[in-house]
Amino acid sequence: MALPNPIPDNPLRWDGWRNYNSPNLYHRLCLEFDGNVRPEIIEENTRLLLVWWQKKLPLKNQPSNPMAQMLRQGLDEAAHFLAEARTKLLDSTERARHDAELHAGFIRDAVLEFRKLLLFSLTEKSLSPDSENRLLTAGSEMGLGMENMLPVIEAELERTGSVRTSAEPSPAPIEAPAPLPKEAPQPVAAPEQQVGDPSFEFRKILKMSRLCLDGEEMSDDQRDAMCNLGESLGLSGGDAEDLIDDYLEEMTNLPIPANAPIATPRIAQQKAPAPSPQKKATQPLPAPTPANAVINLSPIARAEEKKNNPNHSNTLGLEMYLVPSGRFEMGSNGSNSQAAEQPITPVLLSGFYMSRYPVTNVAYERFDASHRAKRAPWADDRHPAVYVSALEAEAFCKWLSQKEGKKYRLPTEAEWEYAARGPSQRIFPWGDDFGSGTYANFADARTAFPWREATINDGYAETAPVGSFPKGASAFGIEDMAGNVFEWCLDALDLYKGKEVTNPRNTQQSPKRVYRGGSWKSRISSLRCTARSYNMPSYQSNDVGFRIVREIE
Repeated sequence: MALPNPIPDNPLRWDGWRNYNSPNLYHRLCLEFDGNVRPEIIEENTRLLLVWWQKKLPLKNQPSNPMAQMLRQGLDEAAHFLAEARTKLLDSTERARHDAELHAGFIRDAVLEFRKLLLFSLTEKSLSPDSENRLLTAGSEMGLGMENMLPVIEAELERTGSVRTSAEPSPAPIEAPAPLPKEAPQPVAAPEQQVGDPSFEFRKILKMSRLCLDGEEMSDDQRDAMCNLGESLGLSGGDAEDLIDDYLEEMTNLPIPANAPIATPRIAQQKAPAPSPQKKATQPLPAPTPANAVINLSPIARAEEKKNNPNHSNTLGLEMYLVPSGRFEMGSNGSNSQAAEQPITPVLLSGFYMSRYPVTNVAYERFDASHRAKRAPWADDRHPAVYVSALEAEAFCKWLSQKEGKKYRLPTEAEWEYAARGPSQRIFPWGDDFGSGTYANFADARTAFPWREATINDGYAETAPVGSFPKGASAFGIEDMAGNVFEWCLDALDLYKGKEVTNPRNTQQSPKRVYRGGSWKSRISSLRCTARSYNMPSYQSNDVGFRIVREIE
């Protein structure tokens, strides 16, 4: 969905123009709703798209021209629809309302798809336990919760006259059954617990929902959905509430399943004594999300991930941007790629926060005041901290984790590349063409390196203050990922696998630590998102710094 840079003049080479009247305002401007879209990007994309359509206006006088027939109504309507998208996305209230509408639309679309699967399962007017479990699994993969799926199942069972069936028992040997002793007569269910009774059916649905089985609390939305479902079965609101309370009490007395996460009581967290500084210093660096994490990439899950994890600033004033869960292909086989960038490897990643900029001098010196003596002569507070080794960067992350009670660390190499390239697999963070000196700080005409680009002046001979090249931001709004300073990663250098991996990290002990992104000393080809560089973990230089990520709790 990203806007190409530059936009192809021929509409046959770029399909994004068709979205000018999309109900999704982000798509009109070739943006993603979970892409940390800043006002500057909205303005820039609107301007570029309006210019593109303006150049096509002469086609209105050539009705027989095939291109005019292709663009048709867009020649008259595009400017209005693009301006409307710009106005609403720049208004925080309108944008929040639109995000909520998109979220509701994703749920609505998934429910429709879920209903299709359900109707297919009800072709014989029955629903077996296995079929229902498969349905619930499929709905979960779409991002639906039990509060979305169970009402649909109940409504369709009633509408189609279908019934739930029990699992077939195994055939028993043909022999006379032993009589029951007189003192233990066969139990008979109480009238209110017979099949078809609203209370019996509601208890059954509650147990099938498996809500709160892992020790978590029932949310208000889940409770409301269940109450509505109980009322649809014929219960009063009070009876439904009482049955929910009985169910929750029963769940609290059940053992937590072995594969369920253990919920830590909030009171225990508040009363836990703070560890001493000596113990803090020996704590290991928090590990990335495990490779066996369940990652849901459905539109609903993405919308909820964005809603539940807003961008924020930490105690050091570092802006932390959400990089949502996603899948991408790591590496490159392009003409400028190196052997270390191959084979191309599919990667699945959990979402995480990444600092919008590299860590600055002023932020790093809150941790190590003595670093001020290492500052480059040209560098002020807003310049990226350099002369920082990978080991020192890790120590900074440990210190910040202990300071805030959050999990900070260096990005894995896969996280760094995904944050730079985005889902559209860009060559550079901003697009596929290098363009001019307005995107990154590199070896330009102001430097004396033999490999410099003498025809381009990016405005800086050495490092630049962070945020000096907003046009060079990645699809997720992360800036300075190309040029200025190399950035340390968590991984040691390793070969790519060539087969899909989840949350990869090289834990091998190696003297070669990866850093990424190129620097103010680098040639253009080293600024590609897939380019890899490495050095000793203790290495320090005036063109090597770092940025941080924060785990999502």
